[in-house]
Amino acid sequence: MRLGVLTGGGDCPGLNAVLRALVRRGVSELGYEFVGVQNGYEGLILPNLTMPLGLDEVRGIHQKGGTILGTSNKADPFAWPVKEDGKLVTRDVSDVVLQRARDLKLDGLVCIGGDGTLTMAHKMAERGLKVVGCPKTIDNDLSGTDQTFGFDTAVGVISEAIDRLHTTAEAHQRVMVVEIMGRNAGFLTLEGGLAGGADFILIPEQPYDVDHIVARLTEMWETKKFAIVAISEGAFPTGGRQAVVEEANTVPGRGVVRLGGSGKVLADLLAPRLEAELRVTVLGHLQRGGTPSPADRVLASLYGAMVLDLVRDEKWDHMVCLRDGKLGFSPLGESRKERHVDLGSDKVRLAKSMGISFGA
Repeated sequence: MRLGVLTGGGDCPGLNAVLRALVRRGVSELGYEFVGVQNGYEGLILPNLTMPLGLDEVRGIHQKGGTILGTSNKADPFAWPVKEDGKLVTRDVSDVVLQRARDLKLDGLVCIGGDGTLTMAHKMAERGLKVVGCPKTIDNDLSGTDQTFGFDTAVGVISEAIDRLHTTAEAHQRVMVVEIMGRNAGFLTLEGGLAGGADFILIPEQPYDVDHIVARLTEMWETKKFAIVAISEGAFPTGGRQAVVEEANTVPGRGVVRLGGSGKVLADLLAPRLEAELRVTVLGHLQRGGTPSPADRVLASLYGAMVLDLVRDEKWDHMVCLRDGKLGFSPLGESRKERHVDLGSDKVRLAKSMGISFGA
C-alpha cells in the first residue's frame, strides 16, 4: 500500500505528531509506504512538490509546531487560480490531481485538515480518488468530532495571554479587549476566556449589546477598577455585522472570508461611553504556533495511527473522530460542517453563574 499524505489549511500544533504516528504504525505494523505531498493540495497540482516520508523523516518531530510537509489555505483543486489574459481566474483542476495521484502510483490519500481541506477531500472522493481524513483545527468547529487537535494548545496560549494582561489592566485601571481566533465559532474564546478569568466572553453565537456591556462595566467599576473582555474575531453587535479584513474570493482560490478587527469595533463603540481607557490586543497567529500541548500530542498521535484502520478496512471517504471520549469514524460528507457553541450548554450556563457576561 502506497499512500500520499498532505496537511492543508492553517497550520496548528500537533500536525507533526499525526505524521509521526501515521508513518510509525504504517511502516512498522502494516508495511505501508508513504509519499509526503507538500503545501496541501498544491503538491498534487504542481510538479516536484513531494518528499519521502519514512521513519527517518518523522523521527523526533512530535514536539514541533507547524508541519514538515508545509501547508496552504488557498490550494483548492476546484478553484485553482490561473492567469488568463493578464487576469487571475479560478479553474477546476481536479483532473490534474487525479492524474498526479496515478503518476505517483498512490493507492490512497490521507488528508489532514479542517473544514476546507476535508470538503475538498470529499469532493475528490466523489471523483474517484481513494481518500481518508484526519480532522485538525484550532477552532474546534468540525461537526464530525468532539475534539480537534491544536485546540488545547491554542486555549493554553490564550489563557496565558489573558493572565499577562490582567496585571497591566489592574495596574493602569484599564479595560483590556483581547481578540481571539475561531472564525464563526466561539469555542476558543469561551474556554480561553474561562481559563484566563475574563469578565466578558463575546462570541459569534450571541450578538452583544453595547448598552448591556456599558452598564455592566459601570457597575463593576464601583468595586474593581479594571476588566478583561475576551472577544471572538467573529463576534458582532446586535444589528451589526462581523468585522472583515478580506471578503471571500478577493484573493483567487481563497474562497473564505478573512475575519479580523472585532476588538477595535467593540473598543470604538465603548470608548465614548466610558471614562476608563481601553486597549485592544489581537493575539492573531500566536494562537497557531509553538509546541503542542501533551493533550494535543496524544490526540494527534491517536488520530494518526487510527486513520490507518480506515485504509486497512477500505473505508474510504471517512475520517477519524472522537465521540463521547471514544475514537471512531464518520463520513466525510457529513463531518466537515461547521459546529457552534451551544448557548444552552453547561459551560455557558455555569460561566454566567460566576458573573461572566456574554454581552446580552
